Amino acid sequence: MNKLFLFLILIFGLSTSANAEIKRIVSGNQNAKITIIAYESLTCSHCANFHKDVYPSLKKDFIDTGLVKIEFRHFPLDIAALNASKISLCKQDQSLEILEKLYSNQQAWIKGKEIEEVNNNLKEFLKKAGFDIDFEKCINNKEIEDYVLNDRIEGTKNFKVNSTPTIIINNEKFEKSLNYKNLKKTLEKLI
Repeated sequence: MNKLFLFLILIFGLSTSANAEIKRIVSGNQNAKITIIAYESLTCSHCANFHKDVYPSLKKDFIDTGLVKIEFRHFPLDIAALNASKISLCKQDQSLEILEKLYSNQQAWIKGKEIEEVNNNLKEFLKKAGFDIDFEKCINNKEIEDYVLNDRIEGTKNFKVNSTPTIIINNEKFEKSLNYKNLKKTLEKLI
């Protein structure tokens, strides 16, 4: 499935010229000494666990103190993740909040055998969570879709990303087991 998905992306090609107004989802000081890039798929349970088990301590100890900034980049593993990624970028002023809410409540919206069912669950979840989003407009936005798919292509090309989550620290792939203890040790060496 992943190879077919990537193949379709590469065949249809993507335009990058219209993406100027779409912004990365970033947490932390823009001028931080350390930049973490997290390639994630919104339907990936390991990514949800990263947001639940690692990110809160990372945020408290390194991001909120101004030492680290984290950029969340999209690496959708399926069409449901692609649609959720587009939703997370659709309301730029709430992107981080939407992303965090989607991960912390992943099981509430990823259910369904067909993409239409998953989309309906996602739409209902967003409504119950209080996000005022034009769902159809967001998932049909070609510029946002290209932006998301370009993240995936760049991750594969630049960092050999082939699974999620993949963490890049100051342009170096984090190769250790992804837990807070290992991440903290690596970051402390860079400070």
